[in-house]
Amino acid sequence: MNPFKQKREFLSALKELNTTEQLIICPECGQKLTKDQLSKNLYVCTCGHHYNVSAKYRLKTVLDPKSFREICGGLKGDNPLGFPEYEEKLTQQRKKTGLKEAVITGTGKIEGMKTVICVMDNRFMMGSMGMAVGEKITRACEYATKNKLPLIIFCASGGARMQEGILSLFQMAKTSAAVARHGEEGLLYISVLTHPTTGGVTASFASLGDIILAEPKALIGFAGPRVIEQTIGQSLPEGFQRSEYLMDHGFVDAIVPRSAMREKLGLLLKLHDRRGRK
Repeated sequence: MNPFKQKREFLSALKELNTTEQLIICPECGQKLTKDQLSKNLYVCTCGHHYNVSAKYRLKTVLDPKSFREICGGLKGDNPLGFPEYEEKLTQQRKKTGLKEAVITGTGKIEGMKTVICVMDNRFMMGSMGMAVGEKITRACEYATKNKLPLIIFCASGGARMQEGILSLFQMAKTSAAVARHGEEGLLYISVLTHPTTGGVTASFASLGDIILAEPKALIGFAGPRVIEQTIGQSLPEGFQRSEYLMDHGFVDAIVPRSAMREKLGLLLKLHDRRGRK
């Protein structure tokens, strides 16, 4: 074979390989998209499938530029029960994600409206809620209550963190109590359910929003579908525990695609603005 032709074919194959490595196949429609294409569309496929995004990316797309101020940024969990290899796993997760814990909390503005915002990140141990996550969300709620600010929580979690045992389950009551005190002051709390929102997070603050929004086709529930089917001995309805099913049954107030989330939140904050009111 002509060596120049062989070289061209090799370079062509290499280029194709590199391109293929950048392609992401949509689990919903099977379409192949590049990372650049997805990033330009907020990591939403043309078929409407919403990919998971990091907490920092979520803050960037929802908040006004340069308006975010973190609360309790240095707070992180340890190993309260001495669970084997848990500390090593936390170290690995922090190195991998660049986060100290599975939630980022702070204040920011959406279309000029100041709010307290918490964003869970399921890259960090599936967004599971341990003592540190519960404490950060509780302090954010208390800050919002003290300063008469609305509260927005983007939920994405696999539930309570098993390595912290009953101490992680305590966070359900603690966060719920903080949300209740915020509500007693007549302040707005918007819960945004993203894929997946399950377990103890669903059974606590995620379900307590004055307004509950959800991204399309997000998995939302307490136990998984397989566990429920095995428990009740029946097959579940099609689409069970998805955003659309839950909205049809009154659990979710509205399904909001990612492209419209910032505008929707801005509108709700303006409609419930208490500044200047008695």
